Amino acid sequence: MSKPAQAVAADHIFDGNALRHEAAVLIEGETITDIVPLAKVPRDLTVHALPKGAWLAPGFIDVQVNGGGDVLFNDSPTPETITAIARAHRKFGTTGLLPTLITDAPDKMPAAIDAVQSAMESEPGVLGIHLEGPFISPQRPGVHDPQHIRGMMPSDLALLLRPRKGVTLITLAPEQMAEGGIAMLADAGLRISLGHSMATYDQTRAAIGEGLTGFTHLFNAMPQITSRQPGPIAAALESPSVFYGLIVDGAHVDPASLRIALRGAGKPMLVTDAMPPVGGSRTSFKLYGDEISVRDGQLRREDGTLAGAYLTMAQAVSHCVTMLGLRLEQALPLASRNPAEFLGLGDRLGQLAPGFRADMVAFHPDNIDVISTWVAGTANP
Repeated sequence: MSKPAQAVAADHIFDGNALRHEAAVLIEGETITDIVPLAKVPRDLTVHALPKGAWLAPGFIDVQVNGGGDVLFNDSPTPETITAIARAHRKFGTTGLLPTLITDAPDKMPAAIDAVQSAMESEPGVLGIHLEGPFISPQRPGVHDPQHIRGMMPSDLALLLRPRKGVTLITLAPEQMAEGGIAMLADAGLRISLGHSMATYDQTRAAIGEGLTGFTHLFNAMPQITSRQPGPIAAALESPSVFYGLIVDGAHVDPASLRIALRGAGKPMLVTDAMPPVGGSRTSFKLYGDEISVRDGQLRREDGTLAGAYLTMAQAVSHCVTMLGLRLEQALPLASRNPAEFLGLGDRLGQLAPGFRADMVAFHPDNIDVISTWVAGTANP
């Protein structure tokens, strides 16, 4: 049964490029057909008017979501877990996401891939899968379990190259890959991101030449810039073809470093690296058998190691304004247009324009307090 045509009216609509006032987004089925002044909304349409002063913008897209709503993807890689995670994050404006499997036992990867394929049948907000590991550096594990870090085997390659719906994003350490390995994955349509790596500047540049286009939580779990060893961060900041994820929570990266990243040649995008407490009721969970707790708004293992983030996309956008000094119109594309382009979906997601899917978020601008979201034209209050 097709969805009836509708309009969503707002005092302020940010379409991904420009801010419009007293306008409405016209939607037919799952698709945006136009953005018009309020006076030009067809009289036969059902109009959903947002509260006075509210903004309407492209829905947020998060490419790094480990959990939410008190569930962790690694613990139970099933369609039901994915649905719970997507529902938890939708309350904070996320209309598209990649469930993220971090380094784990070999049997978790095919189970997670199958779960995402199944979830995509009924959850349009699930855009694919992010495999963060296990092909990472044992010297930069972060909170990943070192015993499951390994090199890529022929069986892994066969699994990854199998045709499937949606995006497959892999975070790996380029220096752990055989020559030509990244090119093979990229040529097959996979998105490749550097993370948890000890790659040098030259190794990183070589990986970009093979088709690497992403950097997972830039600055974290990788060598820092020094005078004679610029490392992967310098390569990211000077490469216009790449995108880098930023965790803007004030804990993972100092705001001064984040402001430098915003001025780089590459394209910044916001990620949450969210864990189960986000959108849930619990303040702790188990990861690899270790207790992870919320402490002062941060998620830490008992030894103090950061373990993902207690962060929503709405908070990340808000922090860009209050912590980094961006205007709201500058912050919003970091949560929508840039990640859509990184995933190769920039022709249908990340903007409010004719022909784009009606993925939208309505919010109060002072603190990015979310009023409602729409995924493929369906409202989710």
